[in-house]
Parts: sequence; structure tokens; C-alpha cells
Amino acid sequence: MNSHVVRRKSEYIFEAFNTLFMIFVIVVTLYPFWYVIAASFSSIGHVTNTTVLLWPDGFHLEAYQQIFRNSMIPVAYGNTIFITVVGTALSMALTMLSAFVLSRKELPGHNILTVFVVFTMLFHAGLVPFYLQVKNVGLLNSRFSLILPFAVSTYNTIIMRNFFQAVPSALFEAASIDGCSYWRYFLRILLPISLPSIATITLFYAVSYWNAYFYSIIFITDRSRFPIQAILRQILMSSEFNTLMYDDNAQNMPSEMLKCAMIVITAVPIICVYPFLQRYFVKGVMVGSIKG
Repeated sequence: MNSHVVRRKSEYIFEAFNTLFMIFVIVVTLYPFWYVIAASFSSIGHVTNTTVLLWPDGFHLEAYQQIFRNSMIPVAYGNTIFITVVGTALSMALTMLSAFVLSRKELPGHNILTVFVVFTMLFHAGLVPFYLQVKNVGLLNSRFSLILPFAVSTYNTIIMRNFFQAVPSALFEAASIDGCSYWRYFLRILLPISLPSIATITLFYAVSYWNAYFYSIIFITDRSRFPIQAILRQILMSSEFNTLMYDDNAQNMPSEMLKCAMIVITAVPIICVYPFLQRYFVKGVMVGSIKG
């Protein structure tokens, strides 16, 4: 009895410590983003005179109005939306088709083909050959340079292939007896029951395309084709942020306030996608990662 009481007491202590530790981790993780939001909506004097912001001083939109006065921001936003929408749609189409092919064990050379696909995940030619390849196909200084070279992710393909393989083979056998072709089985049966995997991979691709900035500064030189993340990088790394905004009104506004507003308008849209796909996320990753 005493041992049972001691065990219950130790469990309570562990749960209390674990809860406090997780609350600390949550606060440390969320506060920087909360600070950015609070600073972006605060007044100029509040940001200038306050070292730590726990709550915005009212609801002020001067920083956002100042940012969208710059013509390059809406253009960069349009480029990012184009890259994300077109890239995600193309990537999902190619990934689902390739994953379906790899999941069919009756395919001649199935194992060899799988090895070739996995090989691309383990070895990479390097940045210089990659740049030369993009240049040789005429994609430099084009928004498609951020789409076509990244259209298929081996990691995402393997996850979706494993999900397709987890579907009982008896389902395809029953459909084939009724005269169902591979193409019809893929479109009418397999895809509708694969929504968790599709939603998960769609989220992976959308976040990847939305956050792309490294290759944009390598493949694109025309600022009118820059995505929003490339503009954000230039702004955050510039020591003359207010000058980049091309507006005299920005000179009276703290650069920290403008940078915070820029971060918010860059990050919030893709964050808003998560709640709609969250219910599929865990199931899609777990099913796609268990079966080999």
C-alpha cells in the first residue's frame, strides 16, 4: 500500500514538473512571434520607448500601410502565390503518379526503380551543377526556376508510396474483376481514400514553395520576379531598411516596427493553412512512415 502511495506521488510530481516544463517551452517558443505581432500593431512611440512588448498599444496599421505603399511588395506577393499554387499543384500531380507506380509490386523492375528513386535522396550533385542545369534549360530569371527543378520530392514520394501500399491489395483485385483499369482505380478508388496522405504532402509542398528564398536569389536577378521571402531577406539584412521603402514617411517610423510588420504579412498566410489540414496531418505521416 505504501509503495502504491509513493508511486502515485512520484507520478504526480513528474506530471507537475512535465507540465511546468512544457509551459515554459511554449512560452519561450511563442513569445518571439507574439512580440513581432505586438510590435507591428503598436504605435510608433510605444515601440520606441518600450523594451519588452507584452501587448500592442491599441490597434495601429501605420506599419502595414507603409509597407504596402511600396510597389514591390504586392508584386512579390503575387509571385509567391503563383509559385506556391502552381508548384504545389504540379508537385502533387507528379508525386501521386510516381508514388502509385512505385507502389505496384507487379511492375517489372519495381525494386530497381525504387533504388534509383531513393538514390536521389541520398546523393546530390551540388549547387554549381544544379545552377548550370537550370541555366542550360533556359529557366534562369524565371519563376518556373523555383517550380520545375523542385517538382518532385523523393521524401514525399516515399511517404505517399507507403500510404498507397498500406491500402489492401484485395481492393484492387476486386476492382479489377469488375473491369476497373489502373487509371480508373487510381482516380476513383485510391485517391478518395488517401485524403490524409494527400493533405499532408500538400502541406509539405505548399510550405516549401512559400518559404523558398535561397534559390530565388541564385536563379533570379529581376526584382519584379522575386518572391516575398526574397524581399523579406533583403529587407531584414539591410542596414537601411527605411530607405528601401522609398517613402519619406518611413523615415519617422522605427525600422524594427516595419520589419515586424513585414514578417507578419510573410508568415501569417501559410500559418493559416495549418488548421484546415491539421486533422489529416498526424494520420498521413504515421501511415506513410510505418509500412515499408
